[in-house]
Amino acid sequence: MLPTVHTMPRELAVFGVLLPTILPLFLFSLVLQGALDWVLGRLGLYRHLWHPALVRMCLLVCIFGPLIATLYT
Repeated sequence: MLPTVHTMPRELAVFGVLLPTILPLFLFSLVLQGALDWVLGRLGLYRHLWHPALVRMCLLVCIFGPLIATLYT
């Protein structure tokens, strides 16, 4: 028996405009990262970190990565 291969949808039609599937997920992850960044800033966590910009980038990657992984499962 052959294994089934799951492929990532290549494009998404939004009002007749074809968008890459990754674009809405990236925008959603930016919104989530912005909200989490605001909460962490209000809590004062960034005062205790060595490089806040690096932490912000890592948060974006940690949010965006699992969203992209959902396309392959």
